Amino acid sequence: MSRSVRKIVLAYSGGLDTSVILKWLQDAYDAEVVTFTADLGQGEELGPARAKAEAAGVKEIFIDDLREEFVRDYVFPMVRANAVYEGLYLLGTSIARPLIAKRQVEIARLTGADAVAHGATGKGNDQVRFELAFAALDPSLKVIAPWREWSLNSRAKLIAYAEQHGVSVPRDKRGEAPFSVDANLWHTSSEGKILEDPAQEAADIVYQRTEDPENAPDKAQYVTIEFERGDAVAVDGKRMSPAGLLTHLNELGRVHGIGRLDLVENRFVGMKSRGVYETPGGTILMAAHRGIEQITLDRGAMHLKDELMPRYAKLIYEGFWFSPEREMLQAAIDLSQRHVTGEVRLKLYKGLASVVGRSSAHSLYSLEHVTFEEDEVYDQKDAEGFIRLNALRLSLLAARRKRLGGND
Repeated sequence: MSRSVRKIVLAYSGGLDTSVILKWLQDAYDAEVVTFTADLGQGEELGPARAKAEAAGVKEIFIDDLREEFVRDYVFPMVRANAVYEGLYLLGTSIARPLIAKRQVEIARLTGADAVAHGATGKGNDQVRFELAFAALDPSLKVIAPWREWSLNSRAKLIAYAEQHGVSVPRDKRGEAPFSVDANLWHTSSEGKILEDPAQEAADIVYQRTEDPENAPDKAQYVTIEFERGDAVAVDGKRMSPAGLLTHLNELGRVHGIGRLDLVENRFVGMKSRGVYETPGGTILMAAHRGIEQITLDRGAMHLKDELMPRYAKLIYEGFWFSPEREMLQAAIDLSQRHVTGEVRLKLYKGLASVVGRSSAHSLYSLEHVTFEEDEVYDQKDAEGFIRLNALRLSLLAARRKRLGGND
């Protein structure tokens, strides 16, 4: 420990790992620890986190409801981009980390702390996401990552340390947990233990947020989502706050078994990891957003967005939310959303959220131009010259191949 610290802000869930970390920080650094617990809609009772922190002698305890900020300022900008990592992953864990880190830095300033700490392991992406955010927001803060410092590298050692130092160990934590879970209002992520073999189908117990699509209702449900400038503002005619809207869509998705994903992804640190994700409301919302863009975005703008999206998603996944390049991409994406306003109707049925209708006063869809019936706005003869010009370079290439005897 090359630098002494006086006060540390710990991202604290109240679970076994962060409770051990809290005690370890107090002993190893002989420093005051401030705990910060973020309510991102993970669905857990947060009162016990306060009680545990108080029992550990913590004087400054922050438990903040960040659900609206999370959806409004982090999830919705990501939806505007249609951000998906490696073609499938909706970035649920990734998008939560910058907000947690930002609030930690704010609390550090409020309390005069000179260090921040997180409970991410040395194998995962979260350590990178937290620490890149800390560096972007306040590089003067010392960052403490206990999993990279201590010798408590097994569940047995963690429990032994807890018992030795009077840290409460819940009965269900004494056995080996079958898998680890990270949750917020956008998604649930499960990984490790029984999920480590990618050849084995995930057990039913892994899925906590959605019904099995096979057991979902046999009757489809229709839902209409209204957008303004790329953001969802109402469901079935009822306006809602960002967090309220996502909560409502989560319930619809849960009932119909929507948003399950079994993925082997490429972690930023280099290894492949198997995760099982549930993003019920997010899957519905992303499908709806794509639907409204189909009629309101110009082809050039849409195709450029699709080219930019993988880079944008990769920046979020790798922890560069607060980077200038992400902000530059966000500015371009947000500009594209000026006319992404209107309604999308979806059909929810046994794991699927299918767009079945779209309407907008800003629509670029012209029935006169696309109809198979007679029209007066499009001269089909114009296509001949269009095709001839686009074929010119291909014709020249063919002529060269013929001149060179088929070798090109």
